[in-house]
Amino acid sequence: MFKRSAPSPAPEASGLYGVMAEFADADTLLAAASRTRDAGYTRIEAYTPIPIHGLDEAVGFRGTRLPWLIFAGGMTGASFMFGFQTWVNTVAYPMNIGGRPEFSWPAFIPVTFEGMVLLAAFCAVFGLIAACGLPRLHHPVFNAPRFDRASVDLFFLCVEAADPKFDEAATTRFLEGLGAQAVSRVDN
Repeated sequence: MFKRSAPSPAPEASGLYGVMAEFADADTLLAAASRTRDAGYTRIEAYTPIPIHGLDEAVGFRGTRLPWLIFAGGMTGASFMFGFQTWVNTVAYPMNIGGRPEFSWPAFIPVTFEGMVLLAAFCAVFGLIAACGLPRLHHPVFNAPRFDRASVDLFFLCVEAADPKFDEAATTRFLEGLGAQAVSRVDN
Protein backbone atom coordinates (compact mmCIF):
# COMPACT_ATOMS: atom_id res chain seq x y z
CA MET A 1 0.00 0.00 0.00
CA PHE A 2 2.65 2.51 1.09
CA LYS A 3 5.85 2.45 -0.85
CA ARG A 4 8.95 3.41 1.07
CA SER A 5 11.36 5.63 -0.76
CA ALA A 6 14.94 4.55 -0.98
CA PRO A 7 17.12 6.15 1.68
CA SER A 8 19.08 9.12 0.52
CA PRO A 9 22.79 8.51 -0.02
CA ALA A 10 25.23 9.37 2.73
CA PRO A 11 26.24 13.04 2.72
CA GLU A 12 29.88 12.20 2.08
CA ALA A 13 29.02 10.04 -0.93
CA SER A 14 26.75 12.55 -2.63
CA GLY A 15 28.69 15.69 -1.79
CA LEU A 16 25.49 17.13 -0.35
CA TYR A 17 25.68 19.11 2.90
CA GLY A 18 21.99 19.97 3.14
CA VAL A 19 19.16 22.16 1.94
CA MET A 20 19.06 25.89 2.71
CA ALA A 21 15.92 28.04 2.89
CA GLU A 22 16.03 31.84 2.67
CA PHE A 23 13.57 34.02 4.59
CA ALA A 24 12.90 37.75 4.49
CA ASP A 25 12.27 38.43 8.17
CA ALA A 26 12.95 37.11 11.65
CA ASP A 27 9.35 36.16 12.51
CA THR A 28 9.01 33.94 9.45
CA LEU A 29 12.34 32.27 10.22
CA LEU A 30 11.38 31.66 13.85
CA ALA A 31 8.05 30.10 12.85
CA ALA A 32 9.77 28.00 10.17
CA ALA A 33 12.43 26.78 12.60
CA SER A 34 9.76 25.74 15.11
CA ARG A 35 7.74 23.90 12.46
CA THR A 36 10.89 22.21 11.14
CA ARG A 37 11.76 20.99 14.62
CA ASP A 38 8.16 19.85 15.21
CA ALA A 39 8.27 17.93 11.91
CA GLY A 40 11.03 15.76 13.35
CA TYR A 41 14.17 17.27 11.88
CA THR A 42 17.00 17.37 14.40
CA ARG A 43 20.05 18.58 12.44
CA ILE A 44 18.98 22.15 11.66
CA GLU A 45 20.83 25.42 11.91
CA ALA A 46 19.73 29.05 11.52
CA TYR A 47 21.86 31.95 10.29
CA THR A 48 20.71 35.51 11.03
CA PRO A 49 22.12 39.04 10.93
CA ILE A 50 20.63 39.81 14.37
CA PRO A 51 19.94 37.83 17.55
CA ILE A 52 16.43 36.40 17.63
CA HIS A 53 14.88 35.61 20.99
CA GLY A 54 13.68 31.99 21.11
CA LEU A 55 15.52 30.82 18.00
CA ASP A 56 17.94 28.65 19.97
CA GLU A 57 15.02 26.69 21.45
CA ALA A 58 13.33 26.52 18.05
CA VAL A 59 16.33 24.85 16.39
CA GLY A 60 16.92 22.58 19.38
CA PHE A 61 20.18 24.11 20.56
CA ARG A 62 21.62 22.24 23.49
CA GLY A 63 23.83 23.91 26.05
CA THR A 64 27.55 23.42 26.05
CA ARG A 65 29.85 21.99 28.69
CA LEU A 66 32.24 24.91 28.27
CA PRO A 67 31.20 26.64 31.55
CA TRP A 68 32.06 23.46 33.44
CA LEU A 69 35.45 23.32 31.74
CA ILE A 70 36.12 26.94 32.69
CA PHE A 71 35.01 26.29 36.27
CA ALA A 72 37.27 23.23 36.50
CA GLY A 73 40.18 25.23 35.08
CA GLY A 74 39.63 28.04 37.56
CA MET A 75 39.42 25.68 40.52
CA THR A 76 42.50 23.81 39.33
CA GLY A 77 44.45 27.06 38.99
CA ALA A 78 43.36 28.27 42.42
CA SER A 79 44.10 24.92 44.07
CA PHE A 80 47.51 24.65 42.44
CA MET A 81 48.56 28.17 43.39
CA PHE A 82 47.32 27.84 46.97
CA GLY A 83 48.98 24.43 47.33
CA PHE A 84 52.21 25.65 45.78
CA GLN A 85 52.43 28.63 48.13
CA THR A 86 51.63 26.40 51.10
CA TRP A 87 54.36 23.94 50.11
CA VAL A 88 56.94 26.68 49.52
CA ASN A 89 56.24 28.46 52.82
CA THR A 90 55.91 25.39 55.04
CA VAL A 91 58.13 22.68 53.50
CA ALA A 92 60.57 23.87 50.85
CA TYR A 93 61.69 27.25 52.16
CA PRO A 94 60.16 28.14 55.53
CA MET A 95 61.16 31.56 56.84
CA ASN A 96 60.14 33.25 60.05
CA ILE A 97 59.85 36.91 59.12
CA GLY A 98 58.54 39.24 61.79
CA GLY A 99 57.11 36.38 63.83
CA ARG A 100 54.39 35.51 61.36
CA PRO A 101 53.32 31.87 61.08
CA GLU A 102 54.68 29.73 58.26
CA PHE A 103 51.16 29.02 56.99
CA SER A 104 49.86 32.58 56.60
CA TRP A 105 47.01 31.92 54.22
CA PRO A 106 45.66 35.51 53.91
CA ALA A 107 48.87 36.42 52.07
CA PHE A 108 48.17 33.61 49.57
CA ILE A 109 44.81 35.00 48.39
CA PRO A 110 45.98 37.47 45.67
CA VAL A 111 48.22 34.92 43.95
CA THR A 112 45.54 32.21 44.33
CA PHE A 113 43.00 34.51 42.67
CA GLU A 114 45.36 35.34 39.81
CA GLY A 115 46.10 31.64 39.23
CA MET A 116 42.38 30.94 39.11
CA VAL A 117 41.71 33.71 36.60
CA LEU A 118 44.68 32.75 34.43
CA LEU A 119 43.84 29.07 34.09
CA ALA A 120 40.11 29.78 33.68
CA ALA A 121 40.90 32.21 30.85
CA PHE A 122 43.14 29.67 29.10
CA CYS A 123 40.41 27.03 29.42
CA ALA A 124 37.84 29.48 28.03
CA VAL A 125 39.90 30.43 25.00
CA PHE A 126 41.22 27.01 24.05
CA GLY A 127 37.96 25.25 25.02
CA LEU A 128 35.98 27.57 22.75
CA ILE A 129 38.42 27.04 19.89
CA ALA A 130 38.09 23.26 20.29
CA ALA A 131 34.29 23.35 20.71
CA CYS A 132 33.86 25.42 17.55
CA GLY A 133 36.12 23.13 15.54
CA LEU A 134 38.46 25.95 14.70
CA PRO A 135 40.45 26.73 12.71
CA ARG A 136 37.99 26.05 9.93
CA LEU A 137 38.59 28.25 6.94
CA HIS A 138 35.59 27.13 4.89
CA HIS A 139 32.12 25.86 5.71
CA PRO A 140 29.77 24.31 3.14
CA VAL A 141 27.00 26.86 3.85
CA PHE A 142 29.22 29.49 2.23
CA ASN A 143 28.37 27.75 -1.07
CA ALA A 144 24.65 28.62 -0.75
CA PRO A 145 23.39 31.31 -3.11
CA ARG A 146 23.09 34.75 -1.49
CA PHE A 147 24.45 33.44 1.82
CA ASP A 148 26.79 36.42 1.95
CA ARG A 149 23.70 38.45 2.90
CA ALA A 150 23.19 36.39 6.08
CA SER A 151 25.19 39.01 7.95
CA VAL A 152 23.30 41.91 6.35
CA ASP A 153 19.56 41.45 5.88
CA LEU A 154 18.52 37.87 5.09
CA PHE A 155 17.65 34.94 7.34
CA PHE A 156 18.56 31.34 6.51
CA LEU A 157 17.53 27.91 7.79
CA CYS A 158 19.57 24.86 6.83
CA VAL A 159 18.56 21.22 7.24
CA GLU A 160 21.68 19.08 7.11
CA ALA A 161 21.87 15.92 5.02
CA ALA A 162 23.16 14.10 8.11
CA ASP A 163 19.67 14.38 9.64
CA PRO A 164 18.02 10.95 9.96
CA LYS A 165 14.78 12.25 8.41
CA PHE A 166 16.51 14.03 5.52
CA ASP A 167 15.36 13.32 1.98
CA GLU A 168 16.41 16.00 -0.47
CA ALA A 169 13.19 16.24 -2.45
CA ALA A 170 10.87 15.95 0.57
CA THR A 171 12.89 18.38 2.64
CA THR A 172 12.97 20.89 -0.21
CA ARG A 173 9.18 20.69 -0.58
CA PHE A 174 8.76 21.02 3.18
CA LEU A 175 10.94 24.15 3.37
CA GLU A 176 9.16 25.70 0.38
CA GLY A 177 5.88 25.19 2.23
CA LEU A 178 7.16 27.22 5.17
CA GLY A 179 7.14 30.47 3.22
CA ALA A 180 10.76 30.53 2.11
CA GLN A 181 11.72 33.01 -0.58
CA ALA A 182 14.13 30.50 -2.06
CA VAL A 183 15.29 26.97 -1.28
CA SER A 184 18.63 25.74 -2.57
CA ARG A 185 20.86 22.71 -2.37
CA VAL A 186 24.11 23.15 -0.42
CA ASP A 187 27.03 21.06 -1.62
CA ASN A 188 30.13 20.20 0.40
